[in-house]
Amino acid sequence: MPDVEFRGVHRRFGPVRAVDGVSFAITKGSFHSFLGPSGCGKTTSLRLIAGFEQPDEGDVLVAGVGMGGVPAYRRPVNMVFQHYALFPHLDVFANVAFGLRQRSPRPTRAELGRRVDEALALVRLAGYGDRRAWELSGGQQQRVALARALINRPTVLLLDEPLSALDRKLRRDMQFELQTLQRDVGITFILVTHDQEEALSMSDSVAIMRDGRIVQFGAPNELYDAPVNRYVAGFVGETNFLAGRVVERQDDRASVRLDDGRVLAAPLSAGGPGLAVGEAAVIAVRPEAIQLWPGGDPAPTPLDQMFEGHIESRIFLGDQIEFAVQGDLGRILARAPKAAISVRGDLVPDTPVRFGWENESALALADV
Repeated sequence: MPDVEFRGVHRRFGPVRAVDGVSFAITKGSFHSFLGPSGCGKTTSLRLIAGFEQPDEGDVLVAGVGMGGVPAYRRPVNMVFQHYALFPHLDVFANVAFGLRQRSPRPTRAELGRRVDEALALVRLAGYGDRRAWELSGGQQQRVALARALINRPTVLLLDEPLSALDRKLRRDMQFELQTLQRDVGITFILVTHDQEEALSMSDSVAIMRDGRIVQFGAPNELYDAPVNRYVAGFVGETNFLAGRVVERQDDRASVRLDDGRVLAAPLSAGGPGLAVGEAAVIAVRPEAIQLWPGGDPAPTPLDQMFEGHIESRIFLGDQIEFAVQGDLGRILARAPKAAISVRGDLVPDTPVRFGWENESALALADV
């Protein structure tokens, strides 16, 4: 039985369809993310699970039980908010204990102390009980918010962009901590984020949303390797898109005529719908699939597609180097491992280059 399930859920705010006929099921004990731009419906979906919103149509189920009309405080879920919502006048112990103290009957003082100590140890804050919330760093405050949510032992923990206020390094550290914590406690985590790297690196499953609907639901590698259309491919990682129309379709492959008359072939995405002749489509090529070499040199390996251009910019990304190449196909991004490129002095801005890829490393996608 899934821990969370939507069955044809609609939620409208006047003429705006914030959630538009959404259905999905989230596996028990998994880490799931809603991913999408602002206004796509991901936060409204989270609030429907939490009970802060009620659906206009459809059913929301938690652990197999319908939540229709069930108020937020009676649902087996807890939420960690974007800005943590800690009580600044209370110490860490009182913040974490707050939810338990609202229960009837109240736990004994000994039981309360034991549960708070367990929750703080779980988030690696043992001994911090007498600190004030404003005395803590951003990462420590986030962990206090997690302890406060977990102490009630919810079936589902909801996370509303809880890492957005952290700096990049701390954010990365907390991503690892959240993954470890989720495995340790074994409950379902549901994260709302607009950060693709965050969603892909942390999640067992991801729902990519647009205009109140789920465009694609699947494992991170499925979304990256087999996007259903241009929107998903563009939202999950960097991609070069070459737009045109399908001129030939053979089984699992399509040929697309670009606006300049070139015809490029590529496999169809396993996750996408079939493309018909005459339909608008794109050839999608990830930057890491593009090989780049000096203009006067032969190709290092045989390639199906080869073009000419010049390097517009070269950006150091740590373990990789990214090139923006202006040429036959317009502006193209290419990435290569630093170890393979950094020793070369001839791949610098304003120098002529050739670039290309194998057909099998590209995808033909619907242009929607």
